[in-house]
Amino acid sequence: MTNIPHIQITEPAVTCSTCAACCCQLEVMLITDTGVPQRYIDTDDWGGEVMLRLDDGWCAALDRDTMMCTIYELRPLICREFEMGAPECLEERAGIATVYR
Repeated sequence: MTNIPHIQITEPAVTCSTCAACCCQLEVMLITDTGVPQRYIDTDDWGGEVMLRLDDGWCAALDRDTMMCTIYELRPLICREFEMGAPECLEERAGIATVYR
């Protein structure tokens, strides 16, 4: 019997240049005041403040050409805590990848 060497397949690193901005399709509740401009704020069905999402489902603050946040310095707390490359990020990336297959 021949032994086949174990090959470890790793996910490509997530960087600013490879980010799919998939977290920008999640509902983002505004739980602290970070200075988000009012034009990007919406009210959910329960009266809470959330980031406005446009008809395409993406956050209104996302630049569709660069897929980068236009209010990065003023982004909500939940966006600040959602770390690029963290398990939650990788899970969202995997989910969005399966949608387009």
